Amino acid sequence: MHLWELFKEWFLSLGEKYNVNPYIFGGIYVGAIPFFFFFLYLTIKKIKQKKSFVIPALLTGLFFISAYLYLIIAGKNIPGWVYIFIGLLVAYGIYSTIKKIKAKTKVEQ
Repeated sequence: MHLWELFKEWFLSLGEKYNVNPYIFGGIYVGAIPFFFFFLYLTIKKIKQKKSFVIPALLTGLFFISAYLYLIIAGKNIPGWVYIFIGLLVAYGIYSTIKKIKAKTKVEQ
C-alpha cells in the first residue's frame, strides 16, 4: 500500500508542476469514452446508410483527443517527449478507429 501512496503523491505533483489538474484530465478522459463510442456508432451507421458521416466522424475524433487537448491547452512547461507521445497515441487511435470502421462496414453490409 505504501507504493500506491508514493505513486499517487508523484502523480498528483505532476499537476502542479505542469499546471494541469489530474482530476480534470482523468474526468475528461473517462467521461469522453461513452461519447466516443456513441459517435463511432453513428459514423458506422451513416457509412452503412451511405449518408454523410463527416460530423459524427469529427465528433468521434474530438472525443478521442479531448483529454490530450486539455493537456495541450492548459499545460505549461510540458516536455517535448509528451507531445511526441500524444502524437503517437493520436496516430494509433486514428489507425485503430479506421480499422474498426472498415471492419464493421465490410462485415455487416
